Amino acid sequence: MAESHSEVLDTDDEDLDPDLTRPAPQSWRARNAIEMIVSGVVGLFTSFVLSIEAWRLASNPGLQLACDVNSVISCTTVANTWQARVLGFPNAFLGILFESVVLAISVAILSGVHFPRWYMLGVQALYTIGLAFALWLFFESYFVIHALCPWCLLITLTTTLVWAGLTRMNVRDSVIPAPPGARWFVASGNDWIITIAFLFILAMLIFVRYGITLLR
Repeated sequence: MAESHSEVLDTDDEDLDPDLTRPAPQSWRARNAIEMIVSGVVGLFTSFVLSIEAWRLASNPGLQLACDVNSVISCTTVANTWQARVLGFPNAFLGILFESVVLAISVAILSGVHFPRWYMLGVQALYTIGLAFALWLFFESYFVIHALCPWCLLITLTTTLVWAGLTRMNVRDSVIPAPPGARWFVASGNDWIITIAFLFILAMLIFVRYGITLLR
């Protein structure tokens, strides 16, 4: 008689390296935390730059920012839209908040701190909202504003990388319920394929639409 689906899964799970299906050792957690810290520091710096530019524009509405390259690569065009101030203040202030939180958590994890499951679930939910917001801004720039801000693109990149690192850790530690195969998948680093593919798709969207115009 044919094996049931659950029996097949059990057999598959037994073939996995048990060291890659258990909660992550500190060496793995530290390496992942360092990746998150690097992305978080870049994101925090970028958020500060955007905050300064927003303050300069508020003081001088006719100002042309230094990162204006052409009609497509234009920080000023994006910064003067309502999408850049969804809550009534520059979105960069939210970036400073999100990046500061994830940096504090990443440094603690690097030091060997294990947060309770409810706390990490809350951080996961918070940063998922942050990623969704960053992607919404990207698509607003792409489809509605028809201009791209280099600093905003960098925020999209760093937010994606931090979210991927946070999700990787939470899956490995069973904070997010997942079968052993999923824990093995992230422990082996295979999730990077998905992350890189996702970022490649975003880059190709930009190239297909604007092409050589980006350099003019």
